[in-house]
Amino acid sequence: MFEFFIAAAVNQAPPAWAQWLPILGMILIFWFLIIRPQMKRQKEHAAKIAGLKRGDEVVTAGGLVGKVLKVDEQYAELELGQNVRVRAVKSTIGDIISPAAKAAKTRAND
Repeated sequence: MFEFFIAAAVNQAPPAWAQWLPILGMILIFWFLIIRPQMKRQKEHAAKIAGLKRGDEVVTAGGLVGKVLKVDEQYAELELGQNVRVRAVKSTIGDIISPAAKAAKTRAND
């Protein structure tokens, strides 16, 4: 008696939307693990660069460490050493070195 229901269920094709579930699941996983965190980092970096001001110590994408002397729309003038000044594109500034991190590094070297 139940063999009829079992045979009907086995031979029945899944609904069309069920075929898309694995693909949608992969897209959601990709979004939450890769795309969303990257967008968050980009927004944080843009906020840091927008808040760049004279006197900040920065690290460029090329690894140069300098002190900001002047900031305009696209460029920041950096002093890398005594009488060594360069202009850097603001978007190539990788990070701003906080005074607390600088003090901790100085203590660690002592």
